[in-house]
Amino acid sequence: MKKIFVLLVFTASMFKAKADEGMWLPMLLGKQVYADMVKKGLKLTKEQLYSINKSSIKDAIIIFGGGCTGEIVSNQGLIFTNHHCGYDAIAKASSVEHNYLRDGFYAFNKDQEIESELTVQFLEKITDVTKEMEDGLKGLSWAERTKKMNDVMKSITDKVADKENGISARIYSMFKGNQYIMYVYKTYRDIRLVGAPPESVGKFGGDTDNWEWPRHTGDFSIFRVYTSKDGKPAEYSKDNVPLKPKYFLPVSIKGVKDGDFAMIYGYPGGTNRYETSYGIKLKNDIENPTLVELRAVRLKYMHEQMIKDPAVKLKLASSYAGIANYWKFFDGETKQLKKFHTYEQKQAYENNFQKWANGKPAYENILSEYEKNYAAWTPYSKLRQFVNEGIAGSPLIAFAAGALMPVERAMVKTGATPEDIKKAVDAANARRTGWLDGEDKPSDEKILAAVTQMFYNEVDKSQHPAGFYEGLKNSYGALDDDATYKKWAKDVFANTIIFDSVKWNAFVANPDANVLQADPAFSFASAFVKNYTGKYAPLYSEFVSKNNELGQAYMKGIMEMNPAAAAKMYPDANFSMRVSYGNVKSYSPRDAVKYDYVTTSRGILEKYIPGDYEFDLPSKEIELFKKRDFGQYIDKSRNDLVIGFITTNDITGGNSGSPVMDAYGNLIGLAFDGNYEALSHKIAFDKDLNRTINVDIRYVLWCIDKLGGAKNIINELKLVR
Repeated sequence: MKKIFVLLVFTASMFKAKADEGMWLPMLLGKQVYADMVKKGLKLTKEQLYSINKSSIKDAIIIFGGGCTGEIVSNQGLIFTNHHCGYDAIAKASSVEHNYLRDGFYAFNKDQEIESELTVQFLEKITDVTKEMEDGLKGLSWAERTKKMNDVMKSITDKVADKENGISARIYSMFKGNQYIMYVYKTYRDIRLVGAPPESVGKFGGDTDNWEWPRHTGDFSIFRVYTSKDGKPAEYSKDNVPLKPKYFLPVSIKGVKDGDFAMIYGYPGGTNRYETSYGIKLKNDIENPTLVELRAVRLKYMHEQMIKDPAVKLKLASSYAGIANYWKFFDGETKQLKKFHTYEQKQAYENNFQKWANGKPAYENILSEYEKNYAAWTPYSKLRQFVNEGIAGSPLIAFAAGALMPVERAMVKTGATPEDIKKAVDAANARRTGWLDGEDKPSDEKILAAVTQMFYNEVDKSQHPAGFYEGLKNSYGALDDDATYKKWAKDVFANTIIFDSVKWNAFVANPDANVLQADPAFSFASAFVKNYTGKYAPLYSEFVSKNNELGQAYMKGIMEMNPAAAAKMYPDANFSMRVSYGNVKSYSPRDAVKYDYVTTSRGILEKYIPGDYEFDLPSKEIELFKKRDFGQYIDKSRNDLVIGFITTNDITGGNSGSPVMDAYGNLIGLAFDGNYEALSHKIAFDKDLNRTINVDIRYVLWCIDKLGGAKNIINELKLVR
């Protein structure tokens, strides 16, 4: 009886934002949730949150690099973001002699700041362009709409683009194609590294603590935006000057208390909260377990080499961190989805929807069509995961597919000229130089052997590339023997022209299709990629297209079924700016366990293990902690330095580096993670257990000031005491 009651309650409220759930469009806060924000403690006006006529908080929030958030914290264009967001730039600025990942880095004046390849984007304005989009797509079938979609979007965004001034626009589909919103951005291209803590601080806890609370990670890095002397976006130049921003965030060192209001702006990358039960079943049964298994293999062999050699660790660090982050996420996501019976809850909602839809031609067959679509694709889902995460999980094979297959296409293309072939070869040659710098052959060879054997054992034999495994058996031995794959992989690495500069340069000088096809790395990549793209990729495209068509209709039906609730719905995250709000809040994840809302230096000392890969720390930090030298950053209520805190805010990937602000819009922390107990958040928000993990801004400032000695950076901030 109790279970039935829970399902009925869920059915009635499933698509209505609950508790602190919601990633809200900043331009609509006044119509949707502003009053609730005020009730929770917000002290700012709607115009202070978002305005296109006056400076507002949105002007301090940036897209940092390709997939993170950052914030401007000074009148000289200073950026705070996460350490893992700046990780690649820090690694590229490092060398074995000047290892800024290991040792940290601070510029004590602007001349010491280091050039990077990063860009940042500021939001100029947001405009609803649904009518323009629908006018451009009127009367078209779904297939025709799909083909024309990009052209219609481009015709709208071209009207506002201004390349000289760095202005561009992007149109986002909201509510699965039922609304279209245009975001206009200004892009800056001269971004310099200003500071970062040692990796042992910025990644303290490593994979063990990833997605976990309590957390003691100093996950921050510091950059600066530069412009031309007239304030315009410009390429790097010594003559450039720091950006004078429209708005920057004051930094509060008052600290947080349980129950305090907390607001987060940022660019959440993706959620699928309106997913069907069919999608959840596929994710739980095939997609996530396969991805987790394949990433575990890659991490195992990379880690073996990284712990042997600091140079290899530096080379693989960024790649390893990215693979590990979502290896643990997808493992946890499946466990939480099953634990909270999300599949069954979605089924209950769909049953309710079907009762409403019966007799309505536009909606009554949607769920049965979903069922057919998933049934048609599911047999090939594991193959797709193996190609993307397994076969392409070998860096060598990924390079062969990405750089050499375009060369082959140029060679066999009807009407191709020598210039066409040369262009493809030159592109591969340029790509190879950088790729070799990041390649670790010992780990890659083991990865290739392992995933090739796993493909044979786990992917349906009818979906194997024709003749490959038969040839492997004839040349190397039994297909159930590990040694077969190890001997074969060793030969691939020994004989490919990709590692042999003499043979490679000869090929570049005189491209020969026979040489290419005889190359073992290329022939392997070609066999597996062509097998997938020729037979199964079209099936996947049909599956996605049909799902998108059904998704738009289903979403429209959901909003028609309950118009009042639809007015308070938020669209899935899609890397467009969003606002979430909640409170600093402790929680109880299971019986007899209560988690405090902050962590302190005491916890760091308890976790500290000298020389450990994940829990080591700089000796200076340990000395300062033992002396209790916390300066102005001490939390007087605890007589300690607060390291991190948790809030109930709704975030997801892309929010990394997002500012956590108090009721007055002052910066109190940087969001960097979610908690393991709520890793189902991309699909379903848990109102009781969801927490955002943030590094306390006082720990950030303490690291800069006391640990790093960069008082110049502190002096640049507007501190609120």
